[in-house]
Amino acid sequence: MIDFQNISKSYGGRDILKEVSFRVNPGERVGIVGPNGAGKSTIFGIITGAVRPDSGVVAIPRDHRIGIMRQKVDAADLPRTLLDFTADAIPELHEFSRELHGIETRMDEGVADDAELNRLLRRHGYLQSTIEHLGAYHLEQEASETLGNLGFDPKSLDRPIREFSGGWQMRAALARVLISHPDVLLLDEPSNYLDVPAVEWLCRYLNNFPGTLMLISHDRFLLRKLVKVTIEVNAGTATRYAGGYDYYCRERESRQKLLESAKRNLDRKREQMERVIDRFRAKSTKAAQAKSWMKKLDKLEDVELPDQLHYNGVIRFPEPPPGGIEAARIENISFGYTPDKLLLKDVSLDIASGDKIAFIGYNGLGKTTLLKLLVGKLQPLAGRVVLGHHSVLGYQAQEFTELLNDELTVYDAVRGALPPAASTANLMNVLGSFGFSGDETKKRCGVLSGGERIRVQFARLFVNPPNLLVLDEPTTHLDLAARELLQEALVQFPGTVCFVSHDIEFVRNVATVIVALTPGKVTKYFGNYDYYLEKAASADLPSSVKDASASGAAASEMTAKERRQQRAHARQEISGAFKKAKETVSALEKKLDKLSDEKKVLVAKLSSGMKLDFSALKKELAKVESEISATETEWESAATELEALRQENDRINHRE
Repeated sequence: MIDFQNISKSYGGRDILKEVSFRVNPGERVGIVGPNGAGKSTIFGIITGAVRPDSGVVAIPRDHRIGIMRQKVDAADLPRTLLDFTADAIPELHEFSRELHGIETRMDEGVADDAELNRLLRRHGYLQSTIEHLGAYHLEQEASETLGNLGFDPKSLDRPIREFSGGWQMRAALARVLISHPDVLLLDEPSNYLDVPAVEWLCRYLNNFPGTLMLISHDRFLLRKLVKVTIEVNAGTATRYAGGYDYYCRERESRQKLLESAKRNLDRKREQMERVIDRFRAKSTKAAQAKSWMKKLDKLEDVELPDQLHYNGVIRFPEPPPGGIEAARIENISFGYTPDKLLLKDVSLDIASGDKIAFIGYNGLGKTTLLKLLVGKLQPLAGRVVLGHHSVLGYQAQEFTELLNDELTVYDAVRGALPPAASTANLMNVLGSFGFSGDETKKRCGVLSGGERIRVQFARLFVNPPNLLVLDEPTTHLDLAARELLQEALVQFPGTVCFVSHDIEFVRNVATVIVALTPGKVTKYFGNYDYYLEKAASADLPSSVKDASASGAAASEMTAKERRQQRAHARQEISGAFKKAKETVSALEKKLDKLSDEKKVLVAKLSSGMKLDFSALKKELAKVESEISATETEWESAATELEALRQENDRINHRE
């Protein structure tokens, strides 16, 4: 249980948290939401002890292990290999191993005092049990598998961490904290550095995480799939909602309406009382009554409305110029940053006018490169890009919201995007389309929120309206409100959009066509993201990332008789293996029981104080403990296989 009790924290005179209280119960899956800068990461810092609150107390059980993904790899870790860095996920294992080795050395040298020997034996057993419980003997294998699921090439496991980009280093840091199996897992925007397949895998992994999960995210897909409790951090407060993201959205809107109604009633009552007071205070016969009314007025408590998390207006992209039927065409393009190592080979793609195309796939397969080739930022080694008749390009790179000059006003920033000697007559109309009017145009870019910055950049883009928008990761670092704002604008935009995004919900709601990049292949799917999942799952995706709906879709095409026959055949195939696995597990459990009894007898003899051959007993005990360890490893492997067979059997029996 994590219990925040009246926590306050301020920075530079600004209150981030004001007497915040909430509780996270064991095993809960909690989403932390709110605008950027509201204090979400500060809450994580207080939980880990990296941030000290100004006042209040946070109660966390002492024996709870907390895992958090660091936002930067330590310089000391940079020379280490990827696998070594990731597998070193549980720092306390080093201390336990050193202590265990020290105890074994002392016991080998001989311990004359029986009480001390008994203490060392108990400590030795505890350390061994703890090390095994933490999964020390499986960390390297888990690290390798997790890195693969997050998109790392198996051939790169022996490369030093320093050779990877910052984004890939963050993936390694994520893998490291996941395999540490903490009691409480704190994840701060884990999908920022992930591509769509990795986000899908992460979601499946976290669904099976047995501990307490606290997730800060602007990714609606993760929030909807994982979160069962939502805590909104906003304007110094933290409000707990007993439901997932959609429940939170509904309840917050309902709460907002109730508070607005209560405020209107209060304001109306206050006005009525003020009119009565003004009418009676000048009359001597009514002065006492007026004074009484004034006291009642002073006692009225204000109704505070929560800050709006959503932009009230709508982004209206100016009408794009008309274009031809075809927006662009990629013809047999090949490209590599070195001629001997091609990233894209003989790629062809037609982009029809009005399409909303999402490019998805693991990082490093060429999504951003393909966009840069499309807009002419890169030149192909072979093939060509042909723009359609009257196509007007508008391109935004990944870092486009960070390129604004903070000293410029909104008006000057957008005016600076006009071609030389161009008229500013329509500039205010463009600014108004993106929600800036009056004094809003005089705000300096340095004080703008993430949503406002993205509106300024799109206003800069649309001073010369494009009909072919090319966007590379436009949702990165945007809060929920800004993402929803951009999403709605792109859905309504009548032109053509080509984009890359790791935000699955954004892709699902915007894209009408999916272009999937896999090693050596570019495949176009003429449908939205859900259509792509259905088709790709039954085609050529690796089995580790197939969607469960694929088997259901395939099975639905069979007759009931065929399904029964298939289930019977499948059951027959695994029945022998299932029976053998059960017998193996049962035999190993009996062996463990027998070895445990032997260990108890030996420990009792060593603790009895009788004159015995301690050296021989210690050797025998060490042999038994070694056999227990080996048998437990064997049992774990057999039990894992048995559980997999049981799940497969259940899946067959419940297959539609």
